[in-house]
Amino acid sequence: MSDLLKIVVKAAQERLGEDVVVMDFRGRSSLTDYFVIVSAKNDRMASSIVDRAIEKAEEAGYGVRNVEEGSQWSLVDLNDVILHVFVADQRQIYQLEKLWGDIPRIEVEP
Repeated sequence: MSDLLKIVVKAAQERLGEDVVVMDFRGRSSLTDYFVIVSAKNDRMASSIVDRAIEKAEEAGYGVRNVEEGSQWSLVDLNDVILHVFVADQRQIYQLEKLWGDIPRIEVEP
């Protein structure tokens, strides 16, 4: 697991992100190496996860390419890692894990 990936996963867990899934796109996409998909209980918690991930990545010297923050789904593009933070019911609607079902997953320790 890359250092940036560890930082993003830890930041999500520190802010009580739930059901963290890491999808390994290495060798399958030129856009990114990993998707990190996280659920939050509400909008405020989702925003907190996004803020923490950005803060920790920047502290470690990683740049943020883009942030798309909505009320139900936010995306943080950190080049090699793309973080998706959903309010739980929206995650069920979009089902990114099923859309990219053939992509290998990396186990995340709680």
